[in-house]
Amino acid sequence: MDNSTSTPPVDPDTPGTKPATGWIGTAVVFGIFGSLLWLATRWVIPSLATTTSAEPILLWFVAASVCVFAPLLLASWAVLRRERRICGITTLSVRLRFRHLSRTDWFWCVGGLLLIWFTTAGTLVIVQTFFGTSILYPSFMQFEPVAGDRIWILVAWIPFFVLNILSEEAVWRGVLLPRQEARLGHLAWLANGAGWLLFHLPFGAPMLLMLVPTVLVLPYAVQQTRNSSVGVVIHAGLNGPGFLAVAFGLI
Repeated sequence: MDNSTSTPPVDPDTPGTKPATGWIGTAVVFGIFGSLLWLATRWVIPSLATTTSAEPILLWFVAASVCVFAPLLLASWAVLRRERRICGITTLSVRLRFRHLSRTDWFWCVGGLLLIWFTTAGTLVIVQTFFGTSILYPSFMQFEPVAGDRIWILVAWIPFFVLNILSEEAVWRGVLLPRQEARLGHLAWLANGAGWLLFHLPFGAPMLLMLVPTVLVLPYAVQQTRNSSVGVVIHAGLNGPGFLAVAFGLI
């Protein structure tokens, strides 16, 4: 992450100061983990598919967990250790800005979800017009609706869902966003969202377009509330219902 010759402002929510991360540092961090995502989707999943009869969606759960989300948590631990912030649960939660949700925070959660849902629906129309409906999602995310003995897909999805949400929000919004604020101030959310979109490049153009509302609204809501729990609620409120809708054949 890039350094600055100027002294970053003190975050009133966190004891001391944090190293600053600007646009270059943002591109490097998201680029590294985007490369791991590319590795998981372009090499690990196809390799596993040739040696096992497991469904692609299960291979996605395994590859993403091992290659991307677990390394994200390990990287966050390493960064916080270097910052000397691992001094107990309370200190850690303060640094990552995970707080109880106030009434204002819930307003941002609900408002953010509604805004993303409506704008994504509009984006979906555009994507379907130019790309059709057959390639909205990568092949490894496509699967037959859950029914009967296929309930195992939901059982396998639950731990993956928790790991996905918590690792991304802990790192992107908990660890990285405050460091971006120290360098970029009010534009930190934009850098965070742009980097998050870069991370998703392996998913392909149609899905990237559909993700634009999410990668802009969610970091903005977190920066405005200074509460990473807002990001967890919005992220979970998008991924959870979205997966269940696909799993039960609603979309």
